[in-house]
Amino acid sequence: SPLPSSHSYRGLTLVLTFLSYTSYHLSRKPISIVKSQLHPNCSALGPNPHNDSNSSTWCSWAPFDGDNYKELFGALDNAFLVAYAIGMFICGIFGERLPLRYYLSGGMVMSGFFTALFGLGYFWDIHVLWYFIVVQVCNGLVQTTGWPAVVACVGNWFGKGKRGLIMGIWNSHTSVGNILGSLIAGAWVSSAWGLSFVVPGIIITIVGIICFFFLVEYPEDVDCSPPLHHVITSNEDPLGLSGQSSANHSNSPKEPAEEPEAISFLGALRIPGVVEFSLCLLFAKLVSYTFLYWLPLYIVNVAHFGAKEAGDLSTLFDVGGILGGIFAGLISDYTGGRATTCCMMLVVAAPVLFLYNHVGQNGIGTSIAMLIVCGALVNGPYALITTAVSADLGTHESLKGNAKALSTVTAIIDGTGSVGAALGPLLAGLISPTGWNNVFYMLIAADVLACLLLARVVVKEARGWCGPMARKRGYVVT
Repeated sequence: SPLPSSHSYRGLTLVLTFLSYTSYHLSRKPISIVKSQLHPNCSALGPNPHNDSNSSTWCSWAPFDGDNYKELFGALDNAFLVAYAIGMFICGIFGERLPLRYYLSGGMVMSGFFTALFGLGYFWDIHVLWYFIVVQVCNGLVQTTGWPAVVACVGNWFGKGKRGLIMGIWNSHTSVGNILGSLIAGAWVSSAWGLSFVVPGIIITIVGIICFFFLVEYPEDVDCSPPLHHVITSNEDPLGLSGQSSANHSNSPKEPAEEPEAISFLGALRIPGVVEFSLCLLFAKLVSYTFLYWLPLYIVNVAHFGAKEAGDLSTLFDVGGILGGIFAGLISDYTGGRATTCCMMLVVAAPVLFLYNHVGQNGIGTSIAMLIVCGALVNGPYALITTAVSADLGTHESLKGNAKALSTVTAIIDGTGSVGAALGPLLAGLISPTGWNNVFYMLIAADVLACLLLARVVVKEARGWCGPMARKRGYVVT
């Protein structure tokens, strides 16, 4: 019967896309671990064996041995993140028009190549900044293949039901990738930092090849029924379309995969909620990526741990991120309020960030607890918006069953978020010389702005809860 095979294909899709995006993040993380090794505290290692005048930076890796090393690290982060943000707006459009399997596995193999190329700079003894910058730009561009492709694959297989919870658990790939990336990079950071990049590069290439052979893009490809995206609970139908889209699904399962045209960029922007969630994600991702790129260095500077210990400790932020993503998905499924869930977590995150900066280093126990709580509150809303919200909006009722919009909508939301991801580490690089307190004030301000941008959608959700007629007046984001 088709039922067990449908379940097993769904499981396979979840596992392969999970492994795929875990490996993307695993290959992004080493740079933050290796930074403290490119410009370590040389005086702690004893006297300079070369006896030249540059005694304080003899053990640093040129060109990162000058006083401007923080700005150069910021330039490395930005080369990747700006390329990623630009590429994200383009790649969603390609993702709609190319076979997802080829697109995803090709992107992973290329990502592996450029990640390894950065590490090979160590073995080839390269000391020119432009080499590392060019590799980061190329890697940023090819890494954009991942997110729209994996969300589109999962969206093709899973309907609305428990999407928040399923995607909350599935979205832990981001944090699992960051944790594994930190641990793998940490294993070689002190001995041969080049391997901190080469090994993750090999891993993502292998996973890409596995995806090429085993990933199934559409349920229709293996004679399974596609999921229902548009049936709304309690028989409520705000736009009068759910009956039509249900009929589409039951009468002609091949239709969603074959007939609809890919949506235009402006068409995707007109879907209710896309603009608000995109701008909210810009500020939420700004905070998350500042932690991703600067947390190990912050721990080294403020708590005076070594490079490996700081890298290991920073993984607790991602452990919190896993819990936050699952919690956000569960609550938003239960209440039907995606925007309200995000808003509440962002409101609580602001004072917690302030506390972490002021008391977070008062002992290892406090540090561990605060990092987990910070990770949950910062990454929870980010996880919810990039997964369940993107899938909800990409399969929105107003699209009349055209699920081909999913990759474009995902790319717009995550592309806008990636602008924040590029801004955060850049601002942190510019602000950190004036003191870490100012970096945290910037992060708190970003959290508050993210919250305010969702106000209109939160009000809509509140109206939806207040009266059964409210949904007919235009309540959309469920």
